[in-house]
Amino acid sequence: MKPAPAPIAARRQPRAKPLTRIQREKQDIILEAALDVFSLHGFRGATIDQIAEVAGMSKPNLLYYFPRKEEIHRRLISELLVTWLAPLREMDATGDPFSEIRSYIRRKLEMARDFPRESRLFANEMLQGAPRIAELIEIDLKNLVDEKAIVLLGWMKEGKLARTDPYHLIFSIWATTQHYADFDVQVRAVLGPGRNGDARFEDAARYLEHLFLHGLTPRP
Repeated sequence: MKPAPAPIAARRQPRAKPLTRIQREKQDIILEAALDVFSLHGFRGATIDQIAEVAGMSKPNLLYYFPRKEEIHRRLISELLVTWLAPLREMDATGDPFSEIRSYIRRKLEMARDFPRESRLFANEMLQGAPRIAELIEIDLKNLVDEKAIVLLGWMKEGKLARTDPYHLIFSIWATTQHYADFDVQVRAVLGPGRNGDARFEDAARYLEHLFLHGLTPRP
């Protein structure tokens, strides 16, 4: 079988001279600052000056590492997609369907809890029409979802899951889990002081497991 092509994010990286430790540290500082700025203001509202200020360095120093705002943003998004799609990649066709889906739901909620800035960064890009990462989502993301849709359909044909549209199932998991990152302020405000701590993610996990797994249980 012909091996699958490498993801675009991996194929398009130009070869460059290896960075020194100090250069890597500087880039990490810039990317961390840019994540704060982009997740708060979006791509259009963010400026190099804002990123430099949050990074605690001069604008010329920042531009030495990243000459354009677009380069910083694309680097963040490309690395984010690798992390964001890891839980879906780990869905195992040879595993138990309910265990695999339960694990996927929990991993997505953990990411909503641990990476809220990254979630907002991705959401902002989608709301703008994904102009800077259209190729990544149209090829890398689509290929992965197509692959896992086939896995889900296989479980359905074997009678292990109730028949439904696998794509909309995946979309629904995305929507319900990422809500806890993108609308975290709203979630905490509505739950109130007694329920808006970290335990809200465990409460959400139990609810979503019941919602999806009950709905996917085959009926006689």
